[in-house]
Amino acid sequence: MNRYLLSLIFLANFISYGLAQNNSQFPQPDPAFNGKIGASRDDSKPDWPQHPKAHAGAPNVVLILLDDVGFGAASVFGGPIDTPALQKLADNGLRYNRFHVNAMCSPTRAALLSGRNSHQMAFGNIAELASGYPGYTSLWPKESASVAEVLKENGYSTAAFGKWHNTPMWEINAAGPFDRWPTGLGFEYFYGFLSAQTSQWEPTLYRNTLPVDPLVARHAGDHLTTDLVDDAISWVHRHDAVAPEKPFFLYFATGATHVPHHVSEDWIAKYKGKFDEGWDVLRERSFERQKQLGIIPANTDLTPRPKEIPAWDSLNADQKKLLTRQMEVYAAFLAQTDYEVGRLLEGVRADGHNEDTAVFYIVGDNGSSAEGTADGHDAVNVDGKAPSVSARLENIDDLGSEIFLNHFATAWAWSLNAPFQWAKEVASHLGGTRDPLIVSWPGHIKQVGGVRSQFTHINDVAPTIYELASITPPTEVNGIKQTPFEGVSFAYTFDHPDAPGRHKQQYFEMLGSRGIYKDGWWAGSFNHLPWPTEKSPFNSGPDPKPWELYHLDEDFSQAHNVAAQYPDKLKELEDLFDAEAKRNHVYPLEPQRTDVPLITNNRTSFLYRSGQQPIPSASAPRVSQRAHLITAELDIPTTGATGAIVASGGRYGGFTLYARNGSLIYESNINGHRVGEIASSESLPAGKVTVGVEFTPDNATPPQPTASFAPVSLVSGTITLSINGKNVGSGHIPGVGNNSDTFDIGYDRGSPVSASYTSPFPFTGTVESVRVELK
Repeated sequence: MNRYLLSLIFLANFISYGLAQNNSQFPQPDPAFNGKIGASRDDSKPDWPQHPKAHAGAPNVVLILLDDVGFGAASVFGGPIDTPALQKLADNGLRYNRFHVNAMCSPTRAALLSGRNSHQMAFGNIAELASGYPGYTSLWPKESASVAEVLKENGYSTAAFGKWHNTPMWEINAAGPFDRWPTGLGFEYFYGFLSAQTSQWEPTLYRNTLPVDPLVARHAGDHLTTDLVDDAISWVHRHDAVAPEKPFFLYFATGATHVPHHVSEDWIAKYKGKFDEGWDVLRERSFERQKQLGIIPANTDLTPRPKEIPAWDSLNADQKKLLTRQMEVYAAFLAQTDYEVGRLLEGVRADGHNEDTAVFYIVGDNGSSAEGTADGHDAVNVDGKAPSVSARLENIDDLGSEIFLNHFATAWAWSLNAPFQWAKEVASHLGGTRDPLIVSWPGHIKQVGGVRSQFTHINDVAPTIYELASITPPTEVNGIKQTPFEGVSFAYTFDHPDAPGRHKQQYFEMLGSRGIYKDGWWAGSFNHLPWPTEKSPFNSGPDPKPWELYHLDEDFSQAHNVAAQYPDKLKELEDLFDAEAKRNHVYPLEPQRTDVPLITNNRTSFLYRSGQQPIPSASAPRVSQRAHLITAELDIPTTGATGAIVASGGRYGGFTLYARNGSLIYESNINGHRVGEIASSESLPAGKVTVGVEFTPDNATPPQPTASFAPVSLVSGTITLSINGKNVGSGHIPGVGNNSDTFDIGYDRGSPVSASYTSPFPFTGTVESVRVELK
C-alpha cells in the first residue's frame, strides 16, 4: 500500500471515527446515552456504551528488541553468527543500516516506548543508577504517555514479554506504587523481569504485578527465552480466540544477549572451533561481508583496533582457549535467540496474521557489551577478583550453564561492532549507538529485501507505529498536557528508498560521553572506557576528551576525524549539543548516584509474616555491612522440619538460614563461594520455636556505601546462632554475602544460596514471622 492510499484511509477513518470522540484527550469520557428512557420498557430504547475501536486496516504490531547485540554480530548484517529467522524477515521486509539507539538499556527502552528522548523520560542512565536530577530519576513522566497506553485507548490489546527496565528500583515491591510497572503504562498483560539482567536458567519473574511462584512456574531446564516465547504465543492464541477482529500490540524484549551468556551445550557445539582465528580476523571478515551484502557503502573504511585492546596474536595459548570458548557461547546464545524469536513469529502467523501484522525487529538496545574486561568474566574469588586463566580453564565446560554470570572478553564486543569504534556505554561513537533494524509488513511494503539508509533513531519507532495505525497521538492524557514527540515517522521510507531523511538532528549522551548529529555531520566527545577499570564510571566524575568531528555522509564508519579541517562546523555542533542538553535535562553530566529514595532508608526494624512475597534487594534490609539480628518464630512438626527459613541472594552471593537433619544452619556465600557455615550444637525442638542469627562486625564502625546501589566492601565479623534464646553455635566469617537476588521467607527463590540444597527448598514447618533488626 503506498503512502497516498494510506493517507486516504487515515482521512476517512478520522472523519468517521473522530466525529464520535475527541482523540486529543485520553481517557475519553463515557459516551452519552443515545437511547430512549420511557415509563415502560415498550416506550424505551436501550443504548450500550461502545469501547474504542481501532481504525479500519490498523495492523497488529509486533515490536521485538534484543539486548547487547552489536551492529556486526548477526549474519543478516554481515556478522559471523547465523540468524536464518532474521534473514527470512529481512528478505520479506527492509533493513535499516543507519538506525540509532542510546548506549545503554533503560534509556533506549524509554525512548522506544514513548517517542521522546531518554533524558526527557528521566532515563539518562539505567534504572539502577538513578539520581535526583530531572533527567536521571527513572520516574517515567506523566507528560509522556507510552505507545502501549495510546494504542490501548485506540482499541488495541497490549502485552509485554521479557525484560522491562523502566521501573524505579525502589518501586519494585509488593506495595508499589504500580503506575510505572508495565501494567501501569498501558500494557494489559506482562510476563518477564524488571531488572537489567537475570539468569536464563533460574530467572526472577513477574506476571503482571505479582512474582511468579517458583513452585508452580516454569518447567525445570527451560531456557528463559523459550519460556517467554511460549507465553507470548499463548497470549496471542487467547486473544484471537475471543477477539480476532481486535488488533494487538505485542512487545517482546528478551534478556538475550545480555550477560549472563546462558545457553545449552547443543547450541554451543554448533560454533566449536569457529572463532579460533581470533577477533582481529573475525572483524575483518565481517567487514568484507558487510560490503558484499550492501550493508555498508563500498568506500567504507574499517576503523582500527584501539590501543587499549590487545591483538589476538599477543595472547598465550591458555587465554586463547578460554576466550575462544566465551565467543562460542555468545554466538550460540544469539543463534538460539534467533531461533526462538523466529518461533514467536511463526506462532503469530499460525493464527493467520500476515498482511495484517507489522513487525519491527531491533537487533540490540545498544552496541555489543565490552563490560566483560580483557579476559572475560566467569569464576570470581571471594575478594571479587578473577582467578588465573589456567584455573578458570578447569571450569571451561560450565560456561553457558547456571553456574556462572559469564561474559565474554572486551575485544569480542569490539569485533562484533564492526565497522565502528567502541561499544556499549559509549555515546560519542557508533559502536555504542548504531544497531540493525528490520521492518516487515507483508503486502504493504512493496520493494522488499532492500536497505534503507536514512538517519533514524529509536524515538522514531513510536511515531511510525502511530502512522501505520492511523492514530493522532493525544495532546492531553489524564488531564496532563503531553510533551511533543522528538521522533519522526519513517513510514515514508517504505516505498521511497532514496527519499531525504526527515530526522535532521539528534543528541546522544551516556556516562559523560557525548554525541550530536545534524544533517550528515557528527561530533562526539569520548569519556570513560566502556569496561570496569580502577577509574570506574560508577564513582568518578566526567573526564571527557576533546571533541571529534565526522562527516557521516562521506564517512559511514566514523573512521576519519576531520575536526582540524572544519573548526567552525565543530563549534556549531558543540554549541548545538549544549543547547540540546539544556533542553533535554542532560546536565549534570554523570551525576552522583546518592540519596535514592529506597523504602528501607532510615528503617532499622523489619517484620515479615508467613506467606511473604519475595522481596527485591532494593526493598530488602541492607544487612551486609552492619550489625544485625534476625529472629524467626517457627512452628516445627513432631517429625522435624527441613528447608529455608530466610534466604537472601542466590548462587552468586548471599546468605541463608535453614534447617536440615534437625540442625539450624547458617551459610554466607560471597561471589559463589561458601565462606561461612555454622551449624547449631543442639537440635531444633518440635512446636513453637524462636531461632536467631546475629552478626557482630569486627569493626565497630564498618564502611558504608557512598551510593544506594554502590558495590559494598566485605565486613568480617562473628555469627551467633540461638534457639529459644540459648546460644547454640558461633563462628567467624569474612563477610555477609550480598547479591541482587530476592530476600525470601520460608523458601529460597531462584538460584540457591547454598550448594547444599536445591531451590526452592521450602520450609516444611511454618515460618510464622521473621524480624530483622539493624543495630
